[in-house]
Amino acid sequence: MDPISDMLIRIKNAERAGHDAVRMPYSKFKHEIAKALERAGLVGALERKGKRVRKTLEIKLPRTAGVERVADVRLLSRPSRRLYASYRELPRVRRGGIIIMSTSRGVMSSVEARRQKVGGELIAEVWS
Repeated sequence: MDPISDMLIRIKNAERAGHDAVRMPYSKFKHEIAKALERAGLVGALERKGKRVRKTLEIKLPRTAGVERVADVRLLSRPSRRLYASYRELPRVRRGGIIIMSTSRGVMSSVEARRQKVGGELIAEVWS
C-alpha cells in the first residue's frame, strides 16, 4: 500500500471519529507533508516519538465544534502514475482546500509554490 495515502486517510478517519491525535509510522516525507498541512491550518502540532526503528509521528487534530478540518482527500500522484506541473499549470483548488506538492524547495501547498514560482509533483488534494 502507498504510505502517503495511508497517512492522509488515517488523518481523515481520526478526525471523523473525533480523536484528539493520530499516530503513524514515521518517515521524513510524511513529516514534511504534515508540516505543510500544519502551515495550512488543517492539523495541529506535530511530534516525532520513539527511536530508530520504532519512530512514530503523532499529529494533534484541532477540535472545532462540529467542523472537520480534513473533510476529504484525493490522491493526485500514485506510485504507478506520477503527476507533475509547473507553477503556471497548477490547478485551482475548489471548496477551500489545498494541493500538497513536492518541489525542489521542499513539500508545500500549491499557494506557496505559486508564490515562489516553483513546480513539482502533485501529491494530493485536501479539502476542509
